[in-house]
This record gives sequence, C-alpha cells and structure tokens, in this order.
Amino acid sequence: MNMQAQVMRRVGLGILVLGWGLVAALSPLSAAPYAAMVMDARNGEVIHARNHDTRLHPASLTKMMTLYIAFEAVKHGEVGLDTKFKVSRRATRAECVCLGLKEGQRISLRYLIRAAALRSANDAAVVIAEGISGSVEAFADRMTRTARAMGMQNTTFKNPHGLTQSGHVSTARDMTILGRQLFFDYPQYFNIFSRRSDFAGVANVPNTNRRFLDAYQGANGIKTGYTRAAGFNLTASAQRGSKHVIATMFGGSSTAARNARVAELLDMGFSRAKSRVAVRKPATPAYQGRSTLVASKPQNGDDDPNAGAKTIRLVTAVRKSPRPRPRPTPQLPEELLVAVAEGVDASVLETAAELSLTELAPEALEITPPPRPVFDAETETAEITEALDLAVAEAAGFTVATPEDLAALEPDADIEALDAVAQDGGASEDLPSTDLVELADATQDTIEMASAPVTSDMDGGTEVRPDPVALQGALTQDEGPAPEMLWTGAPESFLPEPVDTPLNLNADLDVAAAPALPAETGIILTRSDTSGQDLATAMVAESFNAETPQVISRISTSDAGRLWRVSLGVFNSRHDAERSLITVRMAESQALASGVSRVRQVSGRFEASFAGLTQTEAGRACARLSARGMDCAVDQP
Repeated sequence: MNMQAQVMRRVGLGILVLGWGLVAALSPLSAAPYAAMVMDARNGEVIHARNHDTRLHPASLTKMMTLYIAFEAVKHGEVGLDTKFKVSRRATRAECVCLGLKEGQRISLRYLIRAAALRSANDAAVVIAEGISGSVEAFADRMTRTARAMGMQNTTFKNPHGLTQSGHVSTARDMTILGRQLFFDYPQYFNIFSRRSDFAGVANVPNTNRRFLDAYQGANGIKTGYTRAAGFNLTASAQRGSKHVIATMFGGSSTAARNARVAELLDMGFSRAKSRVAVRKPATPAYQGRSTLVASKPQNGDDDPNAGAKTIRLVTAVRKSPRPRPRPTPQLPEELLVAVAEGVDASVLETAAELSLTELAPEALEITPPPRPVFDAETETAEITEALDLAVAEAAGFTVATPEDLAALEPDADIEALDAVAQDGGASEDLPSTDLVELADATQDTIEMASAPVTSDMDGGTEVRPDPVALQGALTQDEGPAPEMLWTGAPESFLPEPVDTPLNLNADLDVAAAPALPAETGIILTRSDTSGQDLATAMVAESFNAETPQVISRISTSDAGRLWRVSLGVFNSRHDAERSLITVRMAESQALASGVSRVRQVSGRFEASFAGLTQTEAGRACARLSARGMDCAVDQP
C-alpha cells in the first residue's frame, strides 16, 4: 500500500507540474495586448484606430522594413538582385522558421527576398542584413533611421527578423505606414507579397499568408508575424474597384481569429472609405544608405564570437569628371618671333625679284579651256522635231529608201510639163496643145495600165503592172532639190490628196484620203505590204507606253486561283479576332504576305482568317502555324 501511495503521489505531482507548465506556456498568448489601425491607402486617411500608438512587439512584421531597405539598396546601386551573399555562422544559428541555409553557402539576393517575404525565413533576413550593411547591428540602425525618415516615430529596430528582443518595438500605426510606403515606393516588387509560393534558390517556399489571400476578396498582401510575446500579427492590403484599404492588427490569439478580425477591419474600411478620393502618394524617405557611415558597437561586446564585426564602406567612385586643363604651349621669346618674321619677308622679296610675276600668271599657261557651247533655240527645236518625226514614221511602218528607189523616182520632163499645165490651167508656150493632148492620153493609158490586173502571156511569163503609188509620187513631185531621205513601206492611207489637178490618181485605188504632210519634211510616202494589223499593233504599243502606269493599292482575291484561306478560329469579340490576326501576321509574315486579313461576324461571334491565298500557300502557312502551336484550318469558301 505504501508503494502504491508513493507511485500515485509521484504521478499526481508530475501531472501538477505539467499543468503548471502548460499554463505558463499558454499565458503569453492570451496576455498579448490588442491594437489595430485601418487606413485609406489612397490618401493616408485613418478610418479606424485602437491602441494604435501603443509600443508592442512587431514579430515578423519587422521583415517589411528589411525588404524595404533591400529594395532601396538595389535602387541606389549598392547591390543587385543577382548579387550573391555569403551565409555566416550567425545566420545559420538564427531561430527557425528558416530557409535551411548552410555556413559558407552563397545565395542570390532575389532568393533571399522571396524567402523573407513568403516563408518569413529568419536566416534569410540575417544574410540580407550582413550582405548590405556588413552586420546585423549596423543594418538594424539603418532600419531605425529609415523608419524615422518615414514618419514611424514610435518604432525602434534591433534585428532584421523580428524575434523578441529588448527595445525592439513598433506600433500598429507605424506598421500601417510602412505597408503603404512599400506599395507606393516599390510597386514593381509589391506583387511578391501576393504570391502563394515561389522558388527561393534552395526549395519552393509557401506564403504564410496564403489562407487570408485565398479567403478575402481583393487581398494582395502583405505580411504576417508571430511570437509568444507579440501574438498573431498581420498587416493586410486589399483593393476593390477604386478603393484601397490597409489594416494592421497586433495580439491575435490564433491564425484563424487574426484572419477573421482583419477581414472585419477591411470590411469596415471599404464601407467607410469614399468612392472618389484624390490619390496622394507619401513622400519617399531620405536615403540612409552608404552616404552615411556608421560604426556601431556589438551589443554583447567585442569579445563575443557571435557579434558582427565593424564594417566601414568607402565610396571610391568619382562623382564628377571635370574637363581636363589644356596642355601648356611653349612660349618663345618675342625677339625670336620678330627675327623669324623679318627673315620670311626678306625671302619673299628676294624670290619675287628673281622670278617674273607674269611667269606665274594663269595666262602664261598653254592650256586653253574649251569654249562654252552656245545654245540655239531654233536649231535645238528643229533637231528635236526631226527626231520625233523619224520616230513616228518608223512606228508607222516606214523604212528609208535605197538609192535605187531614189533613181527610179527621178522627175520626167514631160510629167513636169504636164504638172505645170495643170497648175496654169492651159497650154504653155513651151508645150503645144497637141503635145499636151498626146501627153494626157499617154498618161491616161499609163494609169489604166497601172490599174489593170496582172496578166500572163502564152510563154508563161508574167506582165507586171506599174506601181500606181510610185507613179503618183512622180507626177506630184514639186520642183526643187531632191529630198535628202526617201521612206518606203507606208500604207496607202498616208498618200496625200492632189490639189488643183484634173487627174484623180486615187480614183481606182479604193483608198481613203490621207492628211497632207509638210513639204519641208523631205519625206516621200509610198505603198508597202504592211498590213493593217501590224500598224494597229504598233499604234496600240505606242499608246500603251504613253499611258500613266496604274498603282495597285490592294490585293484582289477574285483571282480564280486564290480562293483558299486560312481560318484562325472564332472569337468572342472583334478585338480578340484582330489581335489574333496581328499576332499571326507578325509570326508568319512571309508565309502570309499575299493574304488579306478578314474578320467576319458569325452568329454573334467573330471569325478571323487570311483570304486570297492559293491552295499551296494556305497549306504551307497553316503547317507553319501548327508547328508553332497555333490553331488554324484551311478551307475554300
């Protein structure tokens, strides 16, 4: 019985000690004071506040300032997002939550930022602090100076991660100000706080605030925090329409209770915020970076192996590049300069005396420039006119007569006399009337013989009739010098009509009268075998060359061979269809160069296609688009 009593007593004592331990462990959670602040992020107006200026432990909300300084350092060129920081022993000994870094490891700043913002990794925050300022203490001092410049008057930082430490305090008002400052000063990085997870160099880390982001409509950040002394803290940001509200809560009893209370605070902010408010961005705080060199002492003394060493960063870059001074030129004595000038003048005079100046004159040169051509307007005009006449005659089918043609067309004395009588209207003294009658009869017989058809004799020979056109040219030839050029081969339509002549040489030729040509051209038109089709072809070619060329402004799809098209599918709006056409056109500009972009409305939707293609072009274009992963179809409308 005594043994059982002792065992029971010991068990009861153990249960009592365990109970007291649980009470002691849970008492800070219920004892964490509550504080809250709701602010309109557009203009900084306070909508709700409760214990908002009470100094409390901020927990991991501290990392918002750590990240703000990291963004500031990148902006001012202190570091880059790809700068690799070395992990120290102090970073690996930080109380977890941790990223799991190892001493001596080198990791990029961009991964440290993701780990601190999403996973709230304490070791990543220490590496950021040491990489930017050289030590945790120097970085914490810079955090405090930046907070003062930002208007956070009741905040003092002692570390970059937010673990409970004496003197490391902040308020709900100051953390709300910090969240608003992050949104306006670094909007390019603010989306990190809304990511559900991301790769942090070592592993893929989740966001500690993902439950609230998924549960509350319009939530886009920002940071959670928890320690036993601080409770469950959260600074949240949400946007709905034109309204943007930021709320901060300290002292939550659990994650669920904290999220529910912050949702109530944001609902209060959206219900009380005005719909239209002029946005007033907060002023960016003064830069507290490398321009201010601060050597801070380690908190635990210089002999503490875990304390950070002093680091002084020296700025060696040249801020200004002044213009270099000109190199000094050697100064010669004035007496030497005068002597040199006098020597030059004496040499010039001596040379002028020895040489005659006329020998150097341009007139003494045996080079005579060619005379400038004199422009004669009449001569130039005549030459241009003659060239144009020759070009027109050649286009009409004329050719230059040979010397034999010229000899055959020498004027006959009898025909000249007859022509003279015809012009005078009677007989002349040189030619009696009897001779005139005989000459007229001979001329009439000649014309009838020329008009008679070709006959064959009994021996099989052929009687060739004279050329009436050649005869007409001989009879109508004017007195004067022979023409310099004779053209043959022209059709009978170019023959001139005789004027004041009793003889009608065209009576039996059945040709139309042609316009008279100027006598001064020196051109004799004769008949040739040139057909009317050849002449019409020459005239059409000349007319075609003289026409103004047409400019085709668009591709016609009416060609029988271009009836194929490439369809890109049906879209809900015309904007989407046109954007698809532009994207495909940019991707396959060569394959669709001859196609025409079309958007057709079909049953309330819009079909995008390229028309006016051949079957080969359409097939090749669709095959290339399919290789790029784009939908298309070839059809013939």
